[in-house]
Amino acid sequence: MKLLAGNSNTQLARSIADYLEIALTEASVRRFADEEIFVEIHENVRGEDVFVLQSTSYPANDNLMELLICIDALRRASAKRITAVVPYFGYARQDRKPGPRTPISAKLVANLITTAGANRVLSVDLHAGQIQGFFDIPTDNLFAAPVIAADIQARLSNKNLMIVSPDVGGVVRARGLAKRLDNAPLAIVDKRRERAGESEVMNIIGDVEGRTCILVDDIVDSAGTLCNAAAALRQQGAEEVFAYCTHGVLSGAAAARVGASELKELVVTDSIWSGEADVEGGKIRRLTIAPLLAEAVRRIADESSVSSLFD
Repeated sequence: MKLLAGNSNTQLARSIADYLEIALTEASVRRFADEEIFVEIHENVRGEDVFVLQSTSYPANDNLMELLICIDALRRASAKRITAVVPYFGYARQDRKPGPRTPISAKLVANLITTAGANRVLSVDLHAGQIQGFFDIPTDNLFAAPVIAADIQARLSNKNLMIVSPDVGGVVRARGLAKRLDNAPLAIVDKRRERAGESEVMNIIGDVEGRTCILVDDIVDSAGTLCNAAAALRQQGAEEVFAYCTHGVLSGAAAARVGASELKELVVTDSIWSGEADVEGGKIRRLTIAPLLAEAVRRIADESSVSSLFD
């Protein structure tokens, strides 16, 4: 087994390699003067089971091309099996046609990864579970819920908890986390989105008065939805509001928005690396999913069950 890392999340790749007690595969992933991406693998990978770790986060197009070129290089180097480990699958929010003459970009990206030569895909908390069906190769969708639940139990077990879904579409995710937390009660934020990137909270379904509310979502991008939801929950009498999201995209002024919001803390995983250390004493904290991904990689390599990770 070999683990090859692109440039999008080298810290997570090193943590996975440390957990598996293997060295990262030596390779050069660099750019020419015109920003063309060039990949050169410095080890023999013929007949090897190779895992390529690359989140397609910002800059999404550059990181996606890196992933595709790495896969192509491995295929041409006669790797036995190539697994694309994509902790954050970019373009996942474009998984349907919201209107006429619009693309389904998630399907296009799935086709690109398959055509490049990947034999398998491993991701974490896909925006919609049906994206697995966009691939014509085996796809494993891991869940960060066990990592999030363990952190909540360690830090907030003495609180009067209520799990909150920031929209109707996230109820299944929130219910799954609530079940792991001894069937904690569930509330839903009813919101109306006028246009992309903007949201308006309408009302709260559920009694949150005196509760420590935990907002749960898969992606936090502009953080507008979470901040509006936190304000609405506090207005309805919530004692404290925390937010747990798997993928911290946090584009633009998201971090500043979180800092000025009613949120006590925003917790994200390290599926995306911003390239900068988090501000000390800030409201944003990161959990590592390296052990979860590493264990899944080990089980895929050993041909054993991945789903039993979540039993």
